[in-house]
Amino acid sequence: MSAIALIDYGAGNLRSVLNALVAAGASDVAVTADPDIVAKADRIVLPGVGAFASCMNGLSAIAGLIEAMEQRVRGEGAPFLGICVGMQLLADAGEEHGRHAGLGWIGGTVRAFAPQPGLRIPHMGWNDVEPSFAHPVIARGEAYFLHSFHFADAVDVAATSSHGGTFTAAVAKDNIVGVQYHPEKSQAYGLATLERFLAWRP
Repeated sequence: MSAIALIDYGAGNLRSVLNALVAAGASDVAVTADPDIVAKADRIVLPGVGAFASCMNGLSAIAGLIEAMEQRVRGEGAPFLGICVGMQLLADAGEEHGRHAGLGWIGGTVRAFAPQPGLRIPHMGWNDVEPSFAHPVIARGEAYFLHSFHFADAVDVAATSSHGGTFTAAVAKDNIVGVQYHPEKSQAYGLATLERFLAWRP
């Protein structure tokens, strides 16, 4: 199994994601913020929990990390998986506590769910994932979500779900895929998602 860089920038439930990757068959996972390791990784996983701005600031604060990700993923085509806020950071911008620039890898803006009578925010719990097109990593099923913001107006929607209306459950473009749900909390469906990511050859 190829070497995987699980990005540690102070904004992810790393232990749970690491355990899920190992359960899905990964044997060589480096939990790291070292740009040199990221630049050589066969696959990169970016988790994320918390506010968009603090997560983006955490990434930006590590010298050379974003540049190494850009080089390895966008320049050299290494498979990439963003999870929850790790997916949202792919956007052009996020609007949590002001407007903040994202990585800009996939067009769109991260916005809050619009309050509606009877609508619980954050969106928390199990919900359907409906693929928008056939993709090697994304499949129909039921996954666990926990978020108050969503990837609005996404250009490359790979799957949707519904909470007060349709929202983006996954994005995908070339060798990049991101999921709003938590594979590490989604039991058999989540492990199958990670297995497909580990086998993916974009």
